[in-house]
Amino acid sequence: MEKEFASIIESLGEDITREGLVDTPKRAAKAMRFLTRGYQQNLDDVINGALFPTENSEMVIVQDIELYSMCEHHMLPFIGKCHVAYIPNGKVIGLSKVARIVDMFARRLQIQENMTKQIADAIMEATGAEGVGVVIEAKHMCMMMRGVEKQNSSMKTSMMLGLFRSNQATRSEFLSLIR
Repeated sequence: MEKEFASIIESLGEDITREGLVDTPKRAAKAMRFLTRGYQQNLDDVINGALFPTENSEMVIVQDIELYSMCEHHMLPFIGKCHVAYIPNGKVIGLSKVARIVDMFARRLQIQENMTKQIADAIMEATGAEGVGVVIEAKHMCMMMRGVEKQNSSMKTSMMLGLFRSNQATRSEFLSLIR
């Protein structure tokens, strides 16, 4: 990957031997591995057995989980927050694991629409919940730094599964609680 970054820098017209750029290909490769580390993760390893029995059947919400991802179209960042809710069906997932699931999918080349669904499906799969709701709000550098250059735009996506899809009261409760 270092060679490819060196080639990109040179194709921009820069001198790869310039003092400030000498180690840039190595640093860029290391950064890219970090930013895409979700490819080396899977749901079972992320959860690591942190599922606990419960008699609770009321909504659980983890709100304002910050996320950093990169769009698959331009490889530019999008940054935002994710809200996850689920209705337990005999088990709950460790609190930090919800954030780790968000990170696992965010740290891949991604579009927000697909990431929203992937997070919801993973929470549903892991917990066997009665329903899952996920809302993501993000600002996309591919729209802010290039193209139409709209600085104040943001994108919201949602995915509702189970009771969050079939029961309007459940969906409304979730959406009102995250406002």
